[in-house]
Amino acid sequence: MTMNGQEVVTVYEAMVGITERMLDAATASEWDRLAELEQECAAHARRLKANEGVAPLAGQERVRKVNAIRRMLDADRRIRDLTSPWMAHLSSLINSKSTERRVARAYGI
Repeated sequence: MTMNGQEVVTVYEAMVGITERMLDAATASEWDRLAELEQECAAHARRLKANEGVAPLAGQERVRKVNAIRRMLDADRRIRDLTSPWMAHLSSLINSKSTERRVARAYGI
């Protein structure tokens, strides 16, 4: 079932709300909550992919969609700014544990 313009914009605006909650979760270092919200946002994206019509939006609906996309991109950038250092730290920990296991294996510890 193809969505009409109002339905499409409503889904985009719902995704903005989820993205803003994702930013709040990242700011509070609530990584499990961030992952849950990511899944929720992905479900909306799948719904759009399956049901968004090919006809371009016009007028106010187009403006609302563009504004929603801009807000999501801004929140996404800010989330990446918050998660990148944490991901680098996690990667460092994993590499450290991997090196530790290789050394232990090499020396039969």
